[in-house]
Amino acid sequence: MGKQNINTIGVMTSGGDAPGMNAALRAVVRASIYNGLNCKGIRLGYQGLIEDNIFSMGPRSVSNIINRGGTILKTARSKEFTTKEGRKKAYENLKKNGIDALVVIGGDGSFTGAKIFSEEHDVKVIGIPGTIDNDIFGTDFTIGYDTALNTVINAIDKIRDTAQSHNRVFFVEVMGRDAGFIALNSGIACGAQDILIPERKDKIEEMFDSMERGRKTGKLSSIIVVAEGEELGGVYDLAKFTKIKYPDYDIRVTVLGHIQRGGDPSCADRVLASRLGIAAVEGLLQGKTRVMAGVRSNKIVFTPIEEAIQKHNEIDQELIKVSDILAR
Repeated sequence: MGKQNINTIGVMTSGGDAPGMNAALRAVVRASIYNGLNCKGIRLGYQGLIEDNIFSMGPRSVSNIINRGGTILKTARSKEFTTKEGRKKAYENLKKNGIDALVVIGGDGSFTGAKIFSEEHDVKVIGIPGTIDNDIFGTDFTIGYDTALNTVINAIDKIRDTAQSHNRVFFVEVMGRDAGFIALNSGIACGAQDILIPERKDKIEEMFDSMERGRKTGKLSSIIVVAEGEELGGVYDLAKFTKIKYPDYDIRVTVLGHIQRGGDPSCADRVLASRLGIAAVEGLLQGKTRVMAGVRSNKIVFTPIEEAIQKHNEIDQELIKVSDILAR
């Protein structure tokens, strides 16, 4: 399959937004034009495909967006697309707009939709991983992860100033429903006393042991970073149990929430997004479909979407060891 099989590429952002999605969109649009193709933007993800919210994009329509967080195409979750009827409507709009192939920028939910849609209607599709959680298999880094990490460490550095000024223990909850990448890396970078992540079966006694070690060596303030999916319970429960164990401690809770998803993308995310956007277009022109463009060992790779959905990036055990050694 060569270039003559594709004249128009459709591009959408889907699922939760991530900093760098605009940079990826810009790269898809400009790589399409560079290769003599048309490019059409689909607003509001799969819902926009169902509602025919589709428009032509030229090189100037993506000017001055590489530095912007969020997504100019906007994103939405679509219940209708989970039905056969919804996907049929989406396919009819794809054909009506002359779109021959689709680039989907999003996470595993978006990729699941892309895979089913592609199989049902024989649509050529390539995914670009855009999620701050960094939990998608087939790439060392997802778009938005580096920016989210920098946002978290900036926030925790500020919290540390307050913790030290008042001899306080702060529990800081970061995003990562099923994955502890943000918690583990930001915890190491910020010198956290303890880091609680879903991948490790943490026990509250171990957290107390770590706090006890710190107390014995004269540590008067602590930061404990908690991934939101941590199985010991919510960050407020952890704070409550700690207060029962250490009634003399001044304990505070900070939930960083959606500030982690916003903000201007970092240099690393802008470059990654630019590389993956171009790779997706080139991959389609080479005849690839139902794959995700990613980066491994700093080289572009393509992973079957099925694998990207079913498998998950594993937490680096060396980093867990590093966090344990440094929390003394």
